[in-house]
Amino acid sequence: MSDPKIIVALDYPDTNSALALADQIDPQRARVKVGKELFTRSGPDVVRQLVNRGFDVFLDLKYHDIPHTVGRACAAAADLGVWMLNVHTLGGTAMMQSARAAVGRDADSPLLIGVTLLTSMDQATFEQIGLTGKMSDTVLRLANMAKHSQLDGVVCSAQEATMLRDELGADFQLVTPGIRPAGSERGDQHRTMTPAQALSAGSHYLVIGRPISAAPDPMQALQAIENSL
Repeated sequence: MSDPKIIVALDYPDTNSALALADQIDPQRARVKVGKELFTRSGPDVVRQLVNRGFDVFLDLKYHDIPHTVGRACAAAADLGVWMLNVHTLGGTAMMQSARAAVGRDADSPLLIGVTLLTSMDQATFEQIGLTGKMSDTVLRLANMAKHSQLDGVVCSAQEATMLRDELGADFQLVTPGIRPAGSERGDQHRTMTPAQALSAGSHYLVIGRPISAAPDPMQALQAIENSL
């Protein structure tokens, strides 16, 4: 079975636009991500349509609430047939354990991933919200909490991947946004790497949006990234 490393972010405001891009991508070559805007506007039906097209779907809603609410939300996401979903590690151990229990650990259960610090966060923002010390130390602490809560891995910056791989083991899944092919604009991401750098650092899956979605030929852009790997 193929295990595509690239997750294409379907950051669109409506179902038709998202499916128009998905229809240009081979589901054997890439997975897709559905985030907050698309899900809020289109609801679970867009996820079902992508699953029916053969895509592994990463539902990127970053659940963060009381444990019971997060558990119920994660169970609902699993019922959609998603491949991966995520929660905020800042919700704490009890919340993550509730999510784990709701999703289950069967062979067909989705991967459950914890968000540490957003890749858009820089040191100034980190300190502005009252956190102190090094951002990497906070990421490691939150990732350790996720592993203790039996999550499958974390979303992190590729710049933190080597540290997390060394500390938490090669089987702990590292999903890295902020991936920008050489020569691409950073956009609103601060902690970025190229795809090849990220995999070399220890990332398991690479979330890539505009470099593919905004390309004149998305499949050709995906092929170019594959070639760089």
